[in-house]
Amino acid sequence: MAVEDEGEETRRPLLRDTELTGTLWTALAHIITGVIGSGVLSLAWSMAQLGWIAGPFSILLFAFFNLISASILCDIHIFSNNTTTVVNRSYLQAVNTFLGSKNGFVCGCLVYFSIFKTGVVYTITSAISLRAIRQSNCYHEEGHAAACEFENKYYMLLFGIVQIVASQIPNIFHTRWLSIIAAVMSFTYSFLGMGLGLAQVIGQREIKGNISGIQATNSTQKVWLVAQALGDIAFAYNFSLILLEIQNTLKSPPSQKVTMKKASSIAISTTSIFYLLCGGFGYAAFGDSTPGNLLTGFGFYEPYWLIDFGNACIVLHLVGGYQIYSQTLFVNVERWYVEKFPESAFATDIQSLKVLSLPEFRVNPLRLCFRTAYVILTMGVAMLFPYFNEVLAFAGSIIFWPLTIYFPVEMYILQKKVVAWSKKWIVLRLYSTFCLLVTIFTLAGSIEGLIAKRFG
Repeated sequence: MAVEDEGEETRRPLLRDTELTGTLWTALAHIITGVIGSGVLSLAWSMAQLGWIAGPFSILLFAFFNLISASILCDIHIFSNNTTTVVNRSYLQAVNTFLGSKNGFVCGCLVYFSIFKTGVVYTITSAISLRAIRQSNCYHEEGHAAACEFENKYYMLLFGIVQIVASQIPNIFHTRWLSIIAAVMSFTYSFLGMGLGLAQVIGQREIKGNISGIQATNSTQKVWLVAQALGDIAFAYNFSLILLEIQNTLKSPPSQKVTMKKASSIAISTTSIFYLLCGGFGYAAFGDSTPGNLLTGFGFYEPYWLIDFGNACIVLHLVGGYQIYSQTLFVNVERWYVEKFPESAFATDIQSLKVLSLPEFRVNPLRLCFRTAYVILTMGVAMLFPYFNEVLAFAGSIIFWPLTIYFPVEMYILQKKVVAWSKKWIVLRLYSTFCLLVTIFTLAGSIEGLIAKRFG
Protein backbone atom coordinates (compact mmCIF):
# COMPACT_ATOMS: atom_id res chain seq x y z
CA MET A 1 0.00 0.00 0.00
CA ALA A 2 1.44 3.32 -1.04
CA VAL A 3 1.22 5.83 1.78
CA GLU A 4 2.62 9.28 1.16
CA ASP A 5 3.18 12.17 3.55
CA GLU A 6 1.59 15.54 2.89
CA GLY A 7 4.74 17.06 1.48
CA GLU A 8 5.18 14.23 -0.97
CA GLU A 9 1.54 14.44 -2.01
CA THR A 10 1.96 18.17 -2.65
CA ARG A 11 4.83 17.49 -5.04
CA ARG A 12 3.26 14.43 -6.70
CA PRO A 13 0.61 16.10 -8.92
CA LEU A 14 3.23 18.22 -10.70
CA LEU A 15 5.16 15.10 -11.64
CA ARG A 16 2.06 13.22 -12.71
CA ASP A 17 0.76 16.04 -14.91
CA THR A 18 3.96 15.96 -16.92
CA GLU A 19 4.27 12.17 -17.09
CA LEU A 20 0.66 11.00 -17.53
CA THR A 21 -0.94 11.56 -20.91
CA GLY A 22 -4.20 9.59 -20.70
CA THR A 23 -7.39 11.33 -21.86
CA LEU A 24 -11.12 10.62 -22.02
CA TRP A 25 -10.57 8.91 -25.37
CA THR A 26 -7.75 6.64 -24.20
CA ALA A 27 -9.81 5.74 -21.12
CA LEU A 28 -12.75 4.87 -23.37
CA ALA A 29 -10.47 2.74 -25.54
CA HIS A 30 -9.17 0.83 -22.51
CA ILE A 31 -12.65 0.29 -21.02
CA ILE A 32 -14.27 -0.76 -24.29
CA THR A 33 -11.36 -3.13 -24.91
CA GLY A 34 -12.05 -4.66 -21.51
CA VAL A 35 -15.86 -4.65 -21.74
CA ILE A 36 -16.76 -5.53 -25.34
CA GLY A 37 -15.02 -8.85 -25.54
CA SER A 38 -15.93 -12.44 -26.16
CA GLY A 39 -19.01 -11.99 -23.96
CA VAL A 40 -20.88 -10.07 -26.67
CA LEU A 41 -20.83 -13.15 -28.88
CA SER A 42 -22.87 -15.17 -26.38
CA LEU A 43 -25.60 -12.58 -25.80
CA ALA A 44 -27.91 -13.82 -28.56
CA TRP A 45 -27.78 -17.27 -26.94
CA SER A 46 -28.43 -15.71 -23.53
CA MET A 47 -31.36 -13.78 -24.94
CA ALA A 48 -32.71 -17.02 -26.42
CA GLN A 49 -32.67 -18.71 -23.00
CA LEU A 50 -34.37 -15.78 -21.25
CA GLY A 51 -36.86 -14.60 -23.88
CA TRP A 52 -37.91 -11.19 -25.14
CA ILE A 53 -38.79 -9.67 -21.76
CA ALA A 54 -36.29 -11.14 -19.29
CA GLY A 55 -33.41 -11.00 -21.81
CA PRO A 56 -33.25 -7.22 -22.42
CA PHE A 57 -34.17 -6.55 -18.78
CA SER A 58 -31.23 -8.68 -17.56
CA ILE A 59 -28.76 -6.86 -19.83
CA LEU A 60 -29.95 -3.46 -18.56
CA LEU A 61 -29.90 -4.67 -14.96
CA PHE A 62 -26.28 -5.81 -15.14
CA ALA A 63 -25.39 -2.53 -16.87
CA PHE A 64 -26.93 -0.67 -13.92
CA PHE A 65 -24.96 -2.77 -11.42
CA ASN A 66 -21.70 -2.01 -13.21
CA LEU A 67 -22.48 1.69 -13.52
CA ILE A 68 -22.90 1.89 -9.74
CA SER A 69 -19.68 -0.04 -9.18
CA ALA A 70 -17.76 2.18 -11.60
CA SER A 71 -19.00 5.36 -9.91
CA ILE A 72 -17.91 4.08 -6.49
CA LEU A 73 -14.49 2.98 -7.71
CA CYS A 74 -13.81 6.34 -9.37
CA ASP A 75 -14.34 8.04 -6.00
CA ILE A 76 -11.88 5.85 -4.10
CA HIS A 77 -8.87 6.41 -6.34
CA ILE A 78 -7.45 8.86 -3.80
CA PHE A 79 -8.15 8.47 -0.08
CA SER A 80 -7.17 11.25 2.34
CA ASN A 81 -7.53 11.87 6.04
CA ASN A 82 -5.84 14.16 8.54
CA THR A 83 -2.54 12.24 8.58
CA THR A 84 -2.05 10.34 5.33
CA THR A 85 -2.94 10.29 1.66
CA VAL A 86 -3.25 7.00 -0.16
CA VAL A 87 -3.29 6.88 -3.95
CA ASN A 88 -5.07 3.66 -4.91
CA ARG A 89 -3.44 2.69 -8.18
CA SER A 90 -5.20 -0.68 -8.38
CA TYR A 91 -8.40 -2.36 -7.24
CA LEU A 92 -6.48 -4.59 -4.83
CA GLN A 93 -4.67 -1.65 -3.26
CA ALA A 94 -8.01 0.11 -2.71
CA VAL A 95 -9.41 -2.89 -0.83
CA ASN A 96 -6.28 -3.02 1.35
CA THR A 97 -6.58 0.70 2.05
CA PHE A 98 -10.23 0.69 3.08
CA LEU A 99 -10.91 -2.81 4.37
CA GLY A 100 -7.55 -4.01 5.70
CA SER A 101 -5.10 -6.80 4.90
CA LYS A 102 -7.45 -9.75 5.61
CA ASN A 103 -10.00 -8.53 3.10
CA GLY A 104 -7.10 -7.59 0.85
CA PHE A 105 -5.85 -11.17 0.87
CA VAL A 106 -9.27 -12.58 -0.05
CA CYS A 107 -9.69 -9.91 -2.70
CA GLY A 108 -6.21 -10.61 -4.07
CA CYS A 109 -7.05 -14.29 -4.56
CA LEU A 110 -10.27 -13.36 -6.36
CA VAL A 111 -8.62 -10.63 -8.46
CA TYR A 112 -5.83 -12.87 -9.67
CA PHE A 113 -8.25 -15.71 -10.31
CA SER A 114 -10.48 -13.34 -12.28
CA ILE A 115 -7.58 -12.13 -14.41
CA PHE A 116 -6.46 -15.70 -14.99
CA LYS A 117 -9.92 -16.97 -16.00
CA THR A 118 -10.27 -14.02 -18.39
CA GLY A 119 -7.06 -15.15 -20.07
CA VAL A 120 -8.48 -18.67 -20.33
CA VAL A 121 -11.75 -17.43 -21.83
CA TYR A 122 -9.92 -15.23 -24.34
CA THR A 123 -7.73 -18.16 -25.37
CA ILE A 124 -10.80 -20.36 -25.94
CA THR A 125 -12.65 -17.68 -27.88
CA SER A 126 -9.69 -16.79 -30.08
CA ALA A 127 -9.14 -20.44 -30.95
CA ILE A 128 -12.84 -20.87 -31.82
CA SER A 129 -12.70 -17.78 -34.05
CA LEU A 130 -9.52 -18.94 -35.80
CA ARG A 131 -11.09 -22.36 -36.36
CA ALA A 132 -14.28 -20.69 -37.64
CA ILE A 133 -12.29 -18.88 -40.34
CA ARG A 134 -11.02 -22.21 -41.63
CA GLN A 135 -14.48 -23.77 -41.34
CA SER A 136 -16.11 -20.88 -43.18
CA ASN A 137 -13.80 -21.34 -46.14
CA CYS A 138 -14.35 -25.09 -46.03
CA TYR A 139 -18.15 -24.72 -46.08
CA HIS A 140 -17.91 -22.21 -48.91
CA GLU A 141 -15.82 -24.54 -51.05
CA GLU A 142 -17.42 -27.91 -50.19
CA GLY A 143 -20.99 -27.01 -49.20
CA HIS A 144 -22.81 -26.45 -45.92
CA ALA A 145 -23.21 -30.18 -45.31
CA ALA A 146 -19.48 -30.88 -45.51
CA ALA A 147 -17.63 -32.36 -42.51
CA CYS A 148 -15.61 -29.24 -41.73
CA GLU A 149 -14.51 -30.03 -38.17
CA PHE A 150 -11.08 -29.07 -36.87
CA GLU A 151 -9.25 -29.26 -33.53
CA ASN A 152 -9.20 -26.18 -31.30
CA LYS A 153 -5.92 -26.96 -29.58
CA TYR A 154 -3.68 -25.98 -32.50
CA TYR A 155 -5.30 -22.55 -32.66
CA MET A 156 -4.94 -22.17 -28.90
CA LEU A 157 -1.24 -22.87 -29.34
CA LEU A 158 -0.99 -20.20 -32.04
CA PHE A 159 -2.77 -17.63 -29.85
CA GLY A 160 -0.48 -18.55 -26.95
CA ILE A 161 2.65 -17.92 -29.02
CA VAL A 162 1.35 -14.45 -29.95
CA GLN A 163 0.61 -13.71 -26.29
CA ILE A 164 4.06 -14.82 -25.16
CA VAL A 165 5.52 -12.13 -27.41
CA ALA A 166 2.88 -9.47 -26.56
CA SER A 167 3.32 -10.15 -22.84
CA GLN A 168 6.80 -8.67 -22.94
CA ILE A 169 5.20 -5.20 -23.14
CA PRO A 170 6.40 -3.70 -19.82
CA ASN A 171 3.08 -2.40 -18.39
CA ILE A 172 -0.35 -0.93 -19.16
CA PHE A 173 1.16 2.50 -19.92
CA HIS A 174 2.69 0.97 -23.07
CA THR A 175 -0.53 -0.65 -24.34
CA ARG A 176 -2.39 2.44 -25.52
CA TRP A 177 -1.91 1.61 -29.19
CA LEU A 178 -2.96 -2.00 -28.55
CA SER A 179 -6.12 -0.85 -26.75
CA ILE A 180 -7.09 1.52 -29.55
CA ILE A 181 -6.73 -1.22 -32.16
CA ALA A 182 -8.64 -3.66 -29.94
CA ALA A 183 -11.44 -1.16 -29.30
CA VAL A 184 -11.87 -0.58 -33.06
CA MET A 185 -12.01 -4.34 -33.57
CA SER A 186 -14.66 -4.61 -30.81
CA PHE A 187 -16.96 -2.18 -32.56
CA THR A 188 -16.29 -3.79 -35.93
CA TYR A 189 -17.31 -7.33 -35.06
CA SER A 190 -20.19 -6.11 -32.91
CA PHE A 191 -21.53 -4.19 -35.91
CA LEU A 192 -21.03 -7.28 -38.07
CA GLY A 193 -22.96 -9.45 -35.64
CA MET A 194 -25.81 -6.92 -35.53
CA GLY A 195 -25.76 -6.41 -39.30
CA LEU A 196 -25.82 -10.10 -40.13
CA GLY A 197 -28.65 -10.70 -37.66
CA LEU A 198 -30.68 -7.80 -39.06
CA ALA A 199 -30.07 -8.95 -42.63
CA GLN A 200 -31.26 -12.44 -41.69
CA VAL A 201 -34.45 -11.04 -40.15
CA ILE A 202 -35.14 -8.88 -43.21
CA GLY A 203 -34.40 -11.78 -45.56
CA GLN A 204 -36.72 -14.24 -43.81
CA ARG A 205 -39.37 -11.53 -43.12
CA GLU A 206 -39.97 -12.95 -39.68
CA ILE A 207 -38.94 -12.12 -36.12
CA LYS A 208 -38.33 -15.40 -34.33
CA GLY A 209 -38.30 -16.08 -30.61
CA ASN A 210 -40.92 -15.74 -27.89
CA ILE A 211 -41.49 -14.26 -24.45
CA SER A 212 -40.34 -17.30 -22.48
CA GLY A 213 -37.29 -18.18 -24.57
CA ILE A 214 -36.20 -21.62 -25.74
CA GLN A 215 -38.21 -24.52 -24.38
CA ALA A 216 -35.91 -27.00 -22.59
CA THR A 217 -36.47 -30.73 -22.24
CA ASN A 218 -37.62 -30.28 -18.64
CA SER A 219 -38.03 -27.52 -16.05
CA THR A 220 -34.77 -28.36 -14.27
CA GLN A 221 -32.78 -28.04 -17.46
CA LYS A 222 -34.50 -24.73 -18.19
CA VAL A 223 -33.45 -23.39 -14.79
CA TRP A 224 -29.81 -24.35 -15.42
CA LEU A 225 -29.84 -22.74 -18.87
CA VAL A 226 -31.30 -19.50 -17.45
CA ALA A 227 -28.55 -19.50 -14.81
CA GLN A 228 -25.88 -19.95 -17.49
CA ALA A 229 -27.41 -17.15 -19.56
CA LEU A 230 -27.22 -14.74 -16.61
CA GLY A 231 -23.62 -15.80 -16.01
CA ASP A 232 -22.77 -15.02 -19.63
CA ILE A 233 -24.29 -11.55 -19.28
CA ALA A 234 -22.35 -10.97 -16.05
CA PHE A 235 -19.11 -11.88 -17.85
CA ALA A 236 -19.93 -9.48 -20.69
CA TYR A 237 -19.84 -6.54 -18.24
CA ASN A 238 -16.76 -7.55 -16.27
CA PHE A 239 -14.33 -4.62 -16.16
CA SER A 240 -14.24 -3.35 -12.55
CA LEU A 241 -10.77 -4.79 -11.95
CA ILE A 242 -9.03 -2.59 -14.48
CA LEU A 243 -10.83 0.69 -13.79
CA LEU A 244 -8.40 2.11 -11.21
CA GLU A 245 -5.39 1.16 -13.34
CA ILE A 246 -6.96 3.04 -16.24
CA GLN A 247 -7.78 6.02 -14.02
CA ASN A 248 -4.16 6.12 -12.89
CA THR A 249 -3.04 6.76 -16.50
CA LEU A 250 -5.12 9.94 -16.90
CA LYS A 251 -3.71 13.43 -16.93
CA SER A 252 -5.32 16.37 -15.15
CA PRO A 253 -7.01 18.82 -15.30
CA PRO A 254 -9.83 17.94 -15.38
CA SER A 255 -9.49 15.67 -12.37
CA GLN A 256 -8.96 11.98 -13.00
CA LYS A 257 -12.21 11.21 -11.16
CA VAL A 258 -14.28 13.48 -13.39
CA THR A 259 -12.73 12.09 -16.57
CA MET A 260 -13.09 8.48 -15.43
CA LYS A 261 -16.73 8.84 -14.40
CA LYS A 262 -17.55 10.35 -17.76
CA ALA A 263 -15.62 7.63 -19.61
CA SER A 264 -17.32 4.88 -17.59
CA SER A 265 -20.80 6.26 -18.21
CA ILE A 266 -20.20 6.63 -21.95
CA ALA A 267 -18.59 3.20 -22.23
CA ILE A 268 -21.30 1.34 -20.30
CA SER A 269 -24.13 3.14 -22.13
CA THR A 270 -22.53 2.48 -25.52
CA THR A 271 -21.81 -1.18 -24.84
CA SER A 272 -25.33 -1.74 -23.45
CA ILE A 273 -26.82 -0.49 -26.72
CA PHE A 274 -24.50 -2.81 -28.64
CA TYR A 275 -25.40 -5.72 -26.38
CA LEU A 276 -29.14 -5.19 -26.75
CA LEU A 277 -28.93 -4.88 -30.53
CA CYS A 278 -26.47 -7.73 -31.01
CA GLY A 279 -28.37 -10.09 -28.71
CA GLY A 280 -31.77 -9.00 -30.00
CA PHE A 281 -30.99 -9.27 -33.70
CA GLY A 282 -29.30 -12.64 -33.19
CA TYR A 283 -32.30 -14.06 -31.33
CA ALA A 284 -34.76 -12.53 -33.80
CA ALA A 285 -32.86 -14.15 -36.66
CA PHE A 286 -32.55 -17.69 -35.28
CA GLY A 287 -35.07 -18.13 -32.47
CA ASP A 288 -34.73 -21.56 -30.86
CA SER A 289 -31.76 -22.32 -33.17
CA THR A 290 -29.65 -19.41 -31.86
CA PRO A 291 -26.00 -20.57 -31.70
CA GLY A 292 -23.89 -20.25 -28.55
CA ASN A 293 -21.43 -18.00 -30.39
CA LEU A 294 -23.03 -15.69 -32.93
CA LEU A 295 -20.12 -15.54 -35.39
CA THR A 296 -18.68 -19.03 -34.94
CA GLY A 297 -21.84 -21.12 -34.42
CA PHE A 298 -22.59 -21.02 -38.16
CA GLY A 299 -26.05 -19.67 -38.10
CA PHE A 300 -24.46 -17.54 -40.85
CA TYR A 301 -22.56 -19.14 -43.74
CA GLU A 302 -22.49 -16.37 -46.33
CA PRO A 303 -20.91 -14.09 -47.28
CA TYR A 304 -18.05 -16.26 -46.10
CA TRP A 305 -15.45 -13.50 -46.46
CA LEU A 306 -17.45 -11.29 -44.08
CA ILE A 307 -17.60 -14.11 -41.52
CA ASP A 308 -13.82 -14.49 -41.89
CA PHE A 309 -13.31 -10.75 -41.41
CA GLY A 310 -15.51 -10.67 -38.32
CA ASN A 311 -13.66 -13.54 -36.70
CA ALA A 312 -10.30 -11.98 -37.56
CA CYS A 313 -11.47 -8.82 -35.75
CA ILE A 314 -12.38 -10.93 -32.72
CA VAL A 315 -8.90 -12.42 -32.60
CA LEU A 316 -7.20 -9.04 -32.93
CA HIS A 317 -9.39 -7.62 -30.18
CA LEU A 318 -8.71 -10.51 -27.80
CA VAL A 319 -4.96 -10.20 -28.32
CA GLY A 320 -5.25 -6.68 -26.88
CA GLY A 321 -7.90 -7.58 -24.29
CA TYR A 322 -5.73 -10.38 -22.91
CA GLN A 323 -2.94 -7.88 -22.31
CA ILE A 324 -5.16 -5.19 -20.74
CA TYR A 325 -6.25 -7.65 -18.06
CA SER A 326 -3.02 -9.61 -17.64
CA GLN A 327 -0.75 -6.58 -17.26
CA THR A 328 -2.26 -5.95 -13.80
CA LEU A 329 -1.21 -9.39 -12.59
CA PHE A 330 2.17 -9.22 -14.30
CA VAL A 331 3.15 -5.91 -12.73
CA ASN A 332 1.97 -6.84 -9.24
CA VAL A 333 3.82 -10.17 -9.17
CA GLU A 334 7.00 -8.64 -10.52
CA ARG A 335 6.79 -5.73 -8.07
CA TRP A 336 6.38 -8.21 -5.21
CA TYR A 337 9.44 -10.15 -6.37
CA VAL A 338 11.59 -7.03 -6.60
CA GLU A 339 10.55 -5.93 -3.11
CA LYS A 340 11.17 -9.42 -1.72
CA PHE A 341 14.52 -9.92 -3.46
CA PRO A 342 15.89 -6.42 -4.15
CA GLU A 343 19.39 -7.68 -4.95
CA SER A 344 18.30 -10.36 -7.41
CA ALA A 345 19.91 -10.03 -10.83
CA PHE A 346 17.02 -12.14 -12.18
CA ALA A 347 14.75 -9.10 -11.84
CA THR A 348 17.17 -6.28 -12.58
CA ASP A 349 19.42 -7.62 -15.31
CA ILE A 350 17.85 -5.99 -18.40
CA GLN A 351 19.32 -6.58 -21.82
CA SER A 352 18.59 -4.86 -25.11
CA LEU A 353 17.79 -6.99 -28.14
CA LYS A 354 17.33 -6.18 -31.80
CA VAL A 355 15.24 -8.51 -33.99
CA LEU A 356 15.38 -7.87 -37.73
CA SER A 357 13.97 -4.41 -38.51
CA LEU A 358 11.81 -4.19 -35.39
CA PRO A 359 12.55 -1.47 -32.82
CA GLU A 360 15.05 -2.36 -30.14
CA PHE A 361 13.44 -3.70 -26.97
CA ARG A 362 14.60 -4.74 -23.52
CA VAL A 363 14.25 -8.20 -22.03
CA ASN A 364 13.94 -8.76 -18.31
CA PRO A 365 14.64 -12.40 -17.27
CA LEU A 366 11.90 -12.36 -14.63
CA ARG A 367 9.41 -10.88 -17.06
CA LEU A 368 10.33 -13.35 -19.78
CA CYS A 369 10.10 -16.47 -17.58
CA PHE A 370 7.07 -15.60 -15.46
CA ARG A 371 4.90 -14.19 -18.23
CA THR A 372 5.73 -17.05 -20.57
CA ALA A 373 4.81 -19.59 -17.89
CA TYR A 374 1.56 -17.72 -17.19
CA VAL A 375 0.51 -17.76 -20.85
CA ILE A 376 1.29 -21.48 -21.10
CA LEU A 377 -0.83 -22.16 -18.00
CA THR A 378 -3.87 -20.27 -19.36
CA MET A 379 -3.44 -22.18 -22.61
CA GLY A 380 -3.34 -25.52 -20.78
CA VAL A 381 -6.56 -24.84 -18.82
CA ALA A 382 -8.29 -23.66 -22.01
CA MET A 383 -7.40 -26.93 -23.70
CA LEU A 384 -8.82 -28.84 -20.74
CA PHE A 385 -12.17 -26.95 -20.70
CA PRO A 386 -12.81 -25.65 -24.26
CA TYR A 387 -16.53 -24.98 -23.69
CA PHE A 388 -17.46 -21.44 -24.66
CA ASN A 389 -20.84 -20.70 -23.03
CA GLU A 390 -20.27 -22.77 -19.90
CA VAL A 391 -16.81 -21.31 -19.24
CA LEU A 392 -18.13 -17.78 -19.82
CA ALA A 393 -20.95 -18.38 -17.35
CA PHE A 394 -18.58 -19.76 -14.71
CA ALA A 395 -16.11 -16.94 -15.25
CA GLY A 396 -18.80 -14.28 -15.00
CA SER A 397 -20.63 -15.67 -11.98
CA ILE A 398 -17.79 -16.65 -9.65
CA ILE A 399 -16.43 -13.12 -9.26
CA PHE A 400 -19.44 -10.92 -10.06
CA TRP A 401 -20.71 -10.41 -6.51
CA PRO A 402 -17.44 -10.11 -4.57
CA LEU A 403 -15.58 -7.86 -7.01
CA THR A 404 -18.34 -5.87 -8.71
CA ILE A 405 -20.71 -5.53 -5.74
CA TYR A 406 -19.44 -6.49 -2.28
CA PHE A 407 -16.03 -4.81 -2.05
CA PRO A 408 -17.12 -1.55 -3.77
CA VAL A 409 -20.19 -1.30 -1.49
CA GLU A 410 -18.13 -1.93 1.65
CA MET A 411 -15.55 0.66 0.62
CA TYR A 412 -18.31 3.17 -0.12
CA ILE A 413 -19.86 2.64 3.33
CA LEU A 414 -16.51 3.31 5.01
CA GLN A 415 -15.58 6.25 2.81
CA LYS A 416 -18.94 8.01 3.22
CA LYS A 417 -19.26 6.90 6.86
CA VAL A 418 -22.74 5.51 6.27
CA VAL A 419 -24.45 4.94 9.62
CA ALA A 420 -25.54 1.36 10.35
CA TRP A 421 -29.31 0.78 9.97
CA SER A 422 -29.83 4.12 8.26
CA LYS A 423 -31.98 4.11 5.10
CA LYS A 424 -28.91 4.26 2.87
CA TRP A 425 -27.21 1.45 4.81
CA ILE A 426 -30.29 -0.80 4.50
CA VAL A 427 -30.61 -0.12 0.75
CA LEU A 428 -26.93 -0.93 0.18
CA ARG A 429 -27.21 -4.17 2.19
CA LEU A 430 -30.34 -5.27 0.33
CA TYR A 431 -28.65 -4.46 -2.98
CA SER A 432 -25.58 -6.51 -2.04
CA THR A 433 -27.68 -9.43 -0.78
CA PHE A 434 -29.80 -9.53 -3.93
CA CYS A 435 -26.68 -9.63 -6.11
CA LEU A 436 -25.23 -12.40 -3.93
CA LEU A 437 -28.31 -14.56 -4.54
CA VAL A 438 -28.04 -13.92 -8.30
CA THR A 439 -24.37 -14.93 -8.19
CA ILE A 440 -25.08 -18.18 -6.30
CA PHE A 441 -27.77 -19.06 -8.84
CA THR A 442 -25.58 -18.38 -11.89
CA LEU A 443 -22.58 -20.16 -10.36
CA ALA A 444 -24.63 -23.31 -9.72
CA GLY A 445 -25.87 -23.29 -13.31
CA SER A 446 -22.42 -22.82 -14.78
CA ILE A 447 -20.90 -25.62 -12.70
CA GLU A 448 -23.72 -27.95 -13.75
CA GLY A 449 -23.05 -27.04 -17.38
CA LEU A 450 -19.29 -27.66 -17.11
CA ILE A 451 -19.79 -31.03 -15.42
CA ALA A 452 -22.35 -32.06 -18.02
CA LYS A 453 -20.06 -31.08 -20.91
CA ARG A 454 -16.90 -32.54 -19.42
CA PHE A 455 -18.24 -35.80 -18.01
CA GLY A 456 -21.68 -36.15 -19.56
